[in-house]
Amino acid sequence: MSTTPSSPPPDKPGGYGYSARGGNPLAGMPLPINPELLIWALVVIIVAVITLASDAVNASGFVTAMTALTVGYLLSRGIAKASRVLEH
Repeated sequence: MSTTPSSPPPDKPGGYGYSARGGNPLAGMPLPINPELLIWALVVIIVAVITLASDAVNASGFVTAMTALTVGYLLSRGIAKASRVLEH
């Protein structure tokens, strides 16, 4: 003899603890752009303004700073992705 499962009470949210009523529906959604990339772009703009406003920093100094910042950004992204691969 089989019995049908009872439905959850109406006052409790159903379905594995997920409820779209009270929480932020975008909380679990990935961002369309990486926040680290936004910070990197902001730093590029700041360094460009410093380069234009200062006599002490010339074009070669700007290229050197951008190279170092880009290498640092790419290394940080690679380390972050590698740590996520190891978690799975």
